[in-house]
Amino acid sequence: MLWETIKLALRSVRRNALRSFLTLLGIVIGVAAVIAMITIGQGTTEKVKSDISSLGSNLLVVRAARAHRGGGTGFTPRALEERDVNALARGMTSARAVAPASSRQTRVVYAARNEVVEVTGTTPDYLIARDWVVAQGREFTDAEVHSGAGVCLIGETVRNDLFGAGDPLDLLIRINRATCRVIGVLGAKGTSGFGQDQDNVVMLPLTTYQRRIAGDRDIDTIYVSARDGIPTSEAQTEIETIMRETRRIGFDDDDNFTVRDMTQIADAMASTTAVMTGMLGAVAGVSLLVGGIGIMNIMLVSVTERTREIGIRLAIGAHEKHILVQFLVEATVLSLLGGILGVVLGLAIAGAATATLAIPFVPSLPVIVLAVAFSAMIGMVFGFFPALRGSRLDPIQALRHE
Repeated sequence: MLWETIKLALRSVRRNALRSFLTLLGIVIGVAAVIAMITIGQGTTEKVKSDISSLGSNLLVVRAARAHRGGGTGFTPRALEERDVNALARGMTSARAVAPASSRQTRVVYAARNEVVEVTGTTPDYLIARDWVVAQGREFTDAEVHSGAGVCLIGETVRNDLFGAGDPLDLLIRINRATCRVIGVLGAKGTSGFGQDQDNVVMLPLTTYQRRIAGDRDIDTIYVSARDGIPTSEAQTEIETIMRETRRIGFDDDDNFTVRDMTQIADAMASTTAVMTGMLGAVAGVSLLVGGIGIMNIMLVSVTERTREIGIRLAIGAHEKHILVQFLVEATVLSLLGGILGVVLGLAIAGAATATLAIPFVPSLPVIVLAVAFSAMIGMVFGFFPALRGSRLDPIQALRHE
């Protein structure tokens, strides 16, 4: 019985193909918009998480606090020092690596080629804290850091720009007036979540950078990577305790340093993206309601057009519920077809958008199933009134209808 009703509904859809297509267009657009928005939003969220995680695993960033404009700060500004690094390295039980770093944009020259790159002075632990790998050659050693050796590691972008397809190992490059020998090439990391090319970098031993590039002993940043299984919040508390003791900060005084948890930043950015995706999906969902109204309208027209047919069926013994089910199934099938077409269109749009924006294509099966089910429900809800009206027609009056 149900299958026969579905076949009748499909026959009615085919009989008025253009009208049926225009009717379900609202459902198609609504479902496609919801699927596309949510898929793109989830891809963006994954991209943000991936970009932030590329900065380092369980990473915390310690910097000197800056005084606010106009004064009024509760601390005395003070740069980070080597003893801060040593205190963290000795005192932290939750740290996998502690690495000081200073950096600036500097012109790097090789032969006739030159580029402005991020030159960073640091220690071997920096590679551990920031999850860097040396793809070619070797990293510099603690002995080279202590002696201020003229050696360096270069990123993939620098290698391409300065050496092309050539082998850069053991070649000399000039950084301002200082010369260093390339001992390694870093593995490619790509663009960070903040739009920075992480591979446009040259790394030097920290003492080499301080003596030959910066001309001072300042440390811009201390990177701390928490050990696996240790919450970054626990590591942050440990950092703050050690730093306050080392820098002799009074009980009532404000910290003259800041600690940023990159995991929390990643979660905050992902949460913001998810909220925006939800809002856009909700706006797109309004199209489904508009499509439902269109289905109600066309089903009312269909009942009027087929009044005589309904009268004949009632006259030969059809029950009211049979007429109700017939038109209800017809409205549901029409809406369900729109939902399926909308899913296909939405995934196609999301696929094209993610390819263009270079973000992961992350379709959500629960969202797809929910969108199709919701489109079917729209058909049933908005098709019920026309179906009920058709089932309650007086057979005699229906037979007289022209």
